[in-house]
This record gives sequence, structure tokens and C-alpha cells, in this order.
Amino acid sequence: MITLGLILLILGLFVSSLKILVTIGAILIVVGLILNLVPIGGTRRRVW
Repeated sequence: MITLGLILLILGLFVSSLKILVTIGAILIVVGLILNLVPIGGTRRRVW
């Protein structure tokens, strides 16, 4: 998701200069970073 966001950001800034691609790319980068940093399923360790 982060790589797709970077690709859209680069395309939006340099290739086609469309603001919607820059916006979507930035949103995808932020969502990808949040999903990578926030642990899904909790942080409780299960020790048997």
C-alpha cells in the first residue's frame, strides 16, 4: 500500500500533475504506515 501511494504521488507530482493523484497517494501512504505501525490483534503476549 505504501509503494502504491508512492507511485501515485510520483505520477501526480512529476508526470501528469493531477492533484487528485497526489491526494490519493498521500492518503495511501498514511494508511499504509498506520497499518504497519499499529499491531492488529492486540499486544497481549500468550505465554503457556
